[in-house]
Amino acid sequence: MPNLNGPLVVALLYDGLCTFEFGIVAEIFGLPRPEMGENWYRFASCAIEDGPLRAHGGLVVTPDFGPELVHKADIIVVPGWRGVDKPVPQSLIKMLRDAHEGGARLASICSGAFVLAATGLLDGATATTHWRYADALRSRHANILVDDASLYRTHERIYTSAGSAAGIDLLIEIVRQDFGTEAANSVARRLVMPAHRSGGQAQFLERPVPAAHQSAVAPLLDRIRSDLKASWTLERMAAECGMSLRTFVRRFTEATGTSPGEWLVGERIEAAKSFLIARRLSIDEIAAAVGIGSADTLRHHFKKRIGLSPKAYQDQFSSLRGP
Repeated sequence: MPNLNGPLVVALLYDGLCTFEFGIVAEIFGLPRPEMGENWYRFASCAIEDGPLRAHGGLVVTPDFGPELVHKADIIVVPGWRGVDKPVPQSLIKMLRDAHEGGARLASICSGAFVLAATGLLDGATATTHWRYADALRSRHANILVDDASLYRTHERIYTSAGSAAGIDLLIEIVRQDFGTEAANSVARRLVMPAHRSGGQAQFLERPVPAAHQSAVAPLLDRIRSDLKASWTLERMAAECGMSLRTFVRRFTEATGTSPGEWLVGERIEAAKSFLIARRLSIDEIAAAVGIGSADTLRHHFKKRIGLSPKAYQDQFSSLRGP
């Protein structure tokens, strides 16, 4: 753990580990990122039981620590669970409840929601999981409102996410809350991910969102993100890429999976979210800073895309901002 001051993220290990889900956590929180400074996350894997610990794909994993480190964690991630019908050990339930009471944030990917549900900490709350497991979660935990549409949900320092890829979106959102939009975008670019999806976006997509491959469009995206308040017309974007308008629109859609206008609004809304969480600017000032113009226009786009007003989003998420 090279960093000394950053939040400690612990990924739980167990026999029957979900390999991809664990890989997501290790990739986002465990890779060295010296450009982020000494306050970046520390990462450790912690076994909740004795070995051998086998993971999907014929792997055997060796943990960094046993359960003794879990109570020191700032964020604990359950990377899926070994089966929706597999019982959650009472020792793990107590461990998570104690950690949450001590101030830790808890997060789950996909079927990991069954572990968090077993703690009782989600009773009366709304949570999500992979749509395939939603009915099973409802039947086992009637006190939880199961949202089988959203990519991720939050409740009192507890995060649940849908399928494996939605786990990436959730973890990047945690980065955004802790370190801001620029840091989150940096992590997403390193993963060769498209624009980060908000938690309210549906699990079901009419068309897949392609990865943002390197292209003549990619440098433009970074220029726009660095100056969102500027006037970015289609004509200006096309000219900066040295393309005709028709060619630019086609290439842009191929690279991002959406139109230039929709992408630009999305980026401005993502930037607005960061300002809202920081609570340093008024709604009018935020609208001007991200290039949307007026507070009314910001409210319109925010409600349409996020499903919340800017004020409701601020009240819900600013309290979840990490250390």
